[in-house]
Amino acid sequence: MKYAIIAAGEGSRLAAEGIQEPKPLVRVEGQALIDRLMKIFLDNDAEEIVVICNTLNPLVEQHLRQLQNEKLFGSEVPLTLVVKTTPSSMHSFFELSPHLTDGPFCMTTVDTIFRPEEFKSYISAFRQAVERGEADGMMGVTDYIDDEKPLYVDTDESLNITGFLDRSSSCRFISGGIYGLTASAIETLQGCMERGESRMRNFQRALVADGRRLKAYPFTKVLDIDHASDIQKAEQFLRQK
Repeated sequence: MKYAIIAAGEGSRLAAEGIQEPKPLVRVEGQALIDRLMKIFLDNDAEEIVVICNTLNPLVEQHLRQLQNEKLFGSEVPLTLVVKTTPSSMHSFFELSPHLTDGPFCMTTVDTIFRPEEFKSYISAFRQAVERGEADGMMGVTDYIDDEKPLYVDTDESLNITGFLDRSSSCRFISGGIYGLTASAIETLQGCMERGESRMRNFQRALVADGRRLKAYPFTKVLDIDHASDIQKAEQFLRQK
């Protein structure tokens, strides 16, 4: 399976709070966020890892190009790197999309924190759903809400996704920013770009509108590293058994 990482944000909130490293190189439990994700993907049979970083943080590009020539935790990294500054995550996804048209893939942003064992179960469930023709995508969701602007995920009793909402008093889950998708999603992405959309939540809504069959997969927690305090939260979460 292919994996993709959006690492093209500016990390302005972290910088404003005194974090000097660009976000992809911020360390959680001693590992750079970008390295941690790639290690997890390698442990889940990554045939290719496609990453986009921006031109504003040359340290990130330097780090990734070094990984193209060296090993990560003893493993070769099948890394494809796109270097471009984009105005939004959806635009970053669009830049990655030419590499994701030939099969199912899983994509996250670089600051997404989850337990590796939960992710392994998620990838297994996603693979099975695709192989059985039961779904066009499987989204990682959580009932843990620690987000400034959560995207609520409406589901039926079988965890089929019926909608993505900015506000809800009845939805159990919010989006965890973990996107397991088949190549048909690229058609929806292209439609979003043609309409001038720029937010990933609108892409997710467009998937539903286009009739893509999406399943929700619950994680106990999914965290984002948006503030300096989130680093400690993430480390505490990962230490819990």
